[in-house]
Amino acid sequence: MARLNVNPTRMVLTSLKKRLKVAVKGHKMLKDKRDELMKQFLELARENKSLREQVESYLQNVYSNFVIASAVMSTEVLEEALMYPKQGVAIDVRNKNVMSVDVPVFDFKTTTDDASNIYPYGFANTSAELDNAIENLSEIFPEMLKLAAVEKEVQLLAAEIEKTRRRVNALEYVMIPQFQETIKYIQMKLDENERGNQTRLMKVKDMMIQEIIEEKQANTNAALDEYSQKQ
Repeated sequence: MARLNVNPTRMVLTSLKKRLKVAVKGHKMLKDKRDELMKQFLELARENKSLREQVESYLQNVYSNFVIASAVMSTEVLEEALMYPKQGVAIDVRNKNVMSVDVPVFDFKTTTDDASNIYPYGFANTSAELDNAIENLSEIFPEMLKLAAVEKEVQLLAAEIEKTRRRVNALEYVMIPQFQETIKYIQMKLDENERGNQTRLMKVKDMMIQEIIEEKQANTNAALDEYSQKQ
């Protein structure tokens, strides 16, 4: 792992140690977030599968009833029966926060107080299959909205999991090793410089001691010479 291109000083070493501590803490938090996102993602995936099977089953019944109704009723009567819907739906879209991810939530209400008032035609000229198809659509509509919200939430969580995974890998395999390698390099350089300084200090000390010894020897010799001349 390549180290960072920095000056090997104690100030840089202190700064890198702080950054490494933050990176390790952030790595742990992101791993916890990723694990929790995965847990919620798997739960939503199971819920999505169950809802989809339920919706597809209802829709299959709706299509079957519509096909039968189209066979037993004339096209003009069928189109006239469905031309003016009697019931309307107002959809309210809001967001909820799941692990820092904004996911949609759909709420709906019918435009009339009686939610079961869904047939826009009389029963004299229509078939029972058409009634069943409309009733099934009315029952499955809330589940379809719920399915749409769950599928969108699954997509958003999957994108967030991938983004979090990339961040975790970047910290684990790039940033943290770089910090550790750079800190190790700086510590080695500082230790090497300290050993070099100690060696130079010892040499200077030895030179000073040698100078003192030589100076004392010179003074001693001068004193002996002076004493000899007096004798």
